[in-house]
Amino acid sequence: MKFGSHVSIRDGYSGAAKLAASMNASAFQYFPKNPRSLSIKDFNRDDAAACKHYCAGNGLESIAHTPYPTTLTPKTAPKRETVVDSLHNDLEIANACGSLGIVVHFGKQISPDDPLASYRLMIDMLNDVLREWKGNCKILLENTAGKPGTIGTTLEELIQVRNLCEHPEKIGFCLDTCHAFASGLWNGNNWNEVLDNGIELGYFDHLLAIHFNNSKYSPESGKDRHANIFDHGYITTDQFDQLLHTPPLRDIPFILETPKEEISHKDEIKQLQERWGDDKGNSGRKAER
Repeated sequence: MKFGSHVSIRDGYSGAAKLAASMNASAFQYFPKNPRSLSIKDFNRDDAAACKHYCAGNGLESIAHTPYPTTLTPKTAPKRETVVDSLHNDLEIANACGSLGIVVHFGKQISPDDPLASYRLMIDMLNDVLREWKGNCKILLENTAGKPGTIGTTLEELIQVRNLCEHPEKIGFCLDTCHAFASGLWNGNNWNEVLDNGIELGYFDHLLAIHFNNSKYSPESGKDRHANIFDHGYITTDQFDQLLHTPPLRDIPFILETPKEEISHKDEIKQLQERWGDDKGNSGRKAER
């Protein structure tokens, strides 16, 4: 199993990779630029190349997370242009770092009178971003944590948006376990149903990353509040067992976005490896070269 967490790029992209390695992780996530801004970043390409080289030599996989203001359902034309340019920038940075993809949150409902308006806008946005994109890095659509029935909470929506885009081959998925629990997609007891549905839809064929988070609230709460994996949330270890023992998820990186107040990500990764690692604690990265 591949376990890791979100890490800082305070010391650059290669520094982020080395930080993940020091935590005995086999994967990590990072913000490609200021997480609160859509400004274009003139990034250090040598540092990005060093990150890619280090990851290749040390058995690390990475994904990037787009800044918080990123939205696939912008309300104005100027915001739309800004988001498209920012996403191009994120893709370029993540591709230079050798990352699998950039995580983008599913859009929000923009018209109470036209429930399909949001989906049309998302598809148009994705087409604008990906039409000229030639890199290997993909956009990873993430499921949302809304109340049951709200937008972006079902596998069917994610699959349909991807299928209707001009370049579906440039789009993958990131499954957030807390979001799935909060939305009722996964209530902790229906994983086999989720799995069977995902296999039938082809969802797992394009799943490239998992945000591995417990939930501070009960299923179907609609609340996006992450908790630590063990003993701090509503999702039990036995319920996580079902998910972790699923063959389609075997080679997918599990990325922690959990609180660090009570336990560090390094220690939490160790707990994950002791519980679910291939050899009970030694399933981390390859030895440094």
